[in-house]
Amino acid sequence: MSKISQKTLEDLEFPSVLKQLAANCVTDDGKEQALLQKPHVNKNAVLTALNHTNEYVASYSSEYQIPNHGFDPIERELQLLGIENSTLEKEGVRKLASLPKTINEHHKFFRKTVEHFPSLSERLEGIPYNEMIPARVDDVIDKYGEIKDDASPDLRNIRRSMNAVRGQLNGSFGQALAHYGQLGYLDDIKETVMENRRVLAVRAMYRRKVKGKVMGSSKTGSIAYIEPERVLNLSRQLAELEIEEKDEIKRILKELTDFLRPFIQDFETYRDYLIHTDIISGKARYAKKIQGILPMMVNHRELELVDAYHPLLLVANQARGEKTYPQTIKLDKDNRIIVISGPNAGGKSITLKTVGLLQVMIQTGMLIPVHEKSRVCLFKKILSDIGDNQSIDNHLSTYSYRLKNMRGFLKTADENTLFLIDEFGTGSDPELGGALAESMLEELHRRSSYGIITTHYTNLKMLANEVPEMNNANMLFDPRSLQPVYQLQMGEAGSSFTFEVAQKNGIPYSLINKAKKKVERGKIRFDKSIAALQKERSHLRRNNENLRDKEIEATKKANKLEVTQERVQQKLQDFQELYDSYQRFIQLGKKFDQLAATFNKDKKKKKLQEELMKLVITENVKHRPAQKKKPANKTQKSRDKQIENEVIQKVQKIRSQKVKERVNNVTPPQPKVELKLNDKVRLLDSKSVGTIDSIEKGKAIVNYGLFTTQVDLEKLEKVK
Repeated sequence: MSKISQKTLEDLEFPSVLKQLAANCVTDDGKEQALLQKPHVNKNAVLTALNHTNEYVASYSSEYQIPNHGFDPIERELQLLGIENSTLEKEGVRKLASLPKTINEHHKFFRKTVEHFPSLSERLEGIPYNEMIPARVDDVIDKYGEIKDDASPDLRNIRRSMNAVRGQLNGSFGQALAHYGQLGYLDDIKETVMENRRVLAVRAMYRRKVKGKVMGSSKTGSIAYIEPERVLNLSRQLAELEIEEKDEIKRILKELTDFLRPFIQDFETYRDYLIHTDIISGKARYAKKIQGILPMMVNHRELELVDAYHPLLLVANQARGEKTYPQTIKLDKDNRIIVISGPNAGGKSITLKTVGLLQVMIQTGMLIPVHEKSRVCLFKKILSDIGDNQSIDNHLSTYSYRLKNMRGFLKTADENTLFLIDEFGTGSDPELGGALAESMLEELHRRSSYGIITTHYTNLKMLANEVPEMNNANMLFDPRSLQPVYQLQMGEAGSSFTFEVAQKNGIPYSLINKAKKKVERGKIRFDKSIAALQKERSHLRRNNENLRDKEIEATKKANKLEVTQERVQQKLQDFQELYDSYQRFIQLGKKFDQLAATFNKDKKKKKLQEELMKLVITENVKHRPAQKKKPANKTQKSRDKQIENEVIQKVQKIRSQKVKERVNNVTPPQPKVELKLNDKVRLLDSKSVGTIDSIEKGKAIVNYGLFTTQVDLEKLEKVK
């Protein structure tokens, strides 16, 4: 059972939230029950309700749409079923039959989607799946709510007879209409309907010449309405058949009612399930409207609301197209009580109500408009003292009521309590009332309760600054425009800006000065210090925001420059590789020119081929091997292999000779050459030669003609 009083719910405006919830329900019973919702204090009940709502919200963005749950009120039908020998109308039968049809659709849906909606699927456990009722009712009543012709053999025969009689009656009436019309006895309207029968519109002067039953006359008496004699017998037969039809329908409905009577308990179960489903659906629609989410639920005592919105204010401002300011506030074991101060109309009370209302909504199974980083726990007791609650009937002043309320707080407050007090200590002498409020706050702190209070009292601000697990907070105020910022600042008390706000609202400066003189100098100095700190805080906040923006902008520029530098470096590397490749091609070209000149002199084709093969194989050995082509025949293959072996042996011989020469002719290390401007240099692992354009901080700009690049001096060698 909920330990949160109705007075607390009214203080937090929870009934207004329930009205908005009811507006999102689709059934009359659902709307009625939505207004009676209460917060839970049992953890399992809260988590179950939250999971139901969260899964229903998730269905909106999934491919699985939960079936319709609407139904008509059936309270009267259930009462009739409880009366022995009573008979339901066909509309009542149709209403009752729609419930098991809807339940069956839910059974089929959640069997297929139990993995996606586990909590919602569990709700159907214990609810019977009944195809017998819909099948039996469908045999009797059609989709338009009328009794079918084949509901019984007798009804089928009666209606066949009725149709035959109607056909004869229409034929006979048509003959009479044509006959008397030719004689000129009928008025211009020819015919009309009276008492559900077709009658002739006969002129008054000819009414004695038309045989039949006079059913009436016009207001002027100029027309007599006569049922022709030839259709009277048929009309009597039709009336008798209609009576028989009504009796048979009544018998069928009585039989159907007796069939449904044993299922009264099932119908009540179906109705309760669909009402609860409607409320869950309403919570999901409301969550979508206020952008509510399910925050992280924790087992320990911690309440951290990040970017929390007051739902009623959010909906109202959405309708007006105005901005709503979110608040961030945190209560935990090291910060159990928060004392909020600041000027009037700055948002203190709204912040207080936001925390309490969101806590109540969570414990009712409703999603709340907060950031996903928020963390919420459960409180078994939520106590509030908000607004002016004086009572003339009970002879209670505002302060008397508050004292009575505080007595209740002190009786019930413990570590599982969240208390919310607006304008704590007001209603009495500021000094005496403030002292009493301070004592009460100390007692609530001693009991390890969690809570938020708003105040203008200096002694409460000082208490929050001195006592552990208690903290000050203030609603920021722009000291220049004297307008509220609607932002909660944790860690320091706020000034009431009493004289500043009075001056802005047109109070004469002379009166303000007189008021300042009447107040103790120390109090003015203390309030002035708080105001100065708030101004400094506002100034620092603006500076921090500017610095943060500049830092972000500088980071973006640095990242952009880094990307540009990487691209330039990659291009320089590509140019260097291209230049080295061109140099290799030039060397090969020179060798081919020498071979061509030698061939022109001696005209030895075989020697030219051998030299060319050696050149190709040498290049393949120096660089990566090319793909080998299949030789034309075995002779050519053996010759190529022989030439390749000869070249490899010569290369190895030359390399071994050079190694010996290096070992024998070891030269002392040469002194490091100092590079200067316009010196010709090259990279240690490259043959490309360039000129130094500039030297700065151990790096040189080398000009290769087509491009320039920056290189460390240690990687360059001077070319003589």
